[in-house]
Amino acid sequence: MGEKTDVKQGTLALMVLKTLDVLGPLHGWGIARRIEQISGDLLSVNQGTLYPLLLRLEQEGSIDSDWGASENNRRARYYKLTRAGRRELQNEVQEWQQTTEIMARFLAAKAEEL
Repeated sequence: MGEKTDVKQGTLALMVLKTLDVLGPLHGWGIARRIEQISGDLLSVNQGTLYPLLLRLEQEGSIDSDWGASENNRRARYYKLTRAGRRELQNEVQEWQQTTEIMARFLAAKAEEL
């Protein structure tokens, strides 16, 4: 197994929104673990980056939160996607799909094709 790498700048918000869309409400630690698991344990989510992002997404209206009990009966803030968050997720996915298509063209380009 390769060494874990930090999440690339600008990608964590999309991963958080998609994780909440697929798995439903989760607490911060659960979001981080799911992102790491989905990546095949190739990514490492920095808690110092995740929690400010969750606060920003909540202030923007993309997610909402409520207090609840975690699996080990500790008090935890659970985050869930809002209707605005679903729209934001759709926009982000379209932008990333376009970006990856463009990058794939550059990576596949050969000198004789340019």
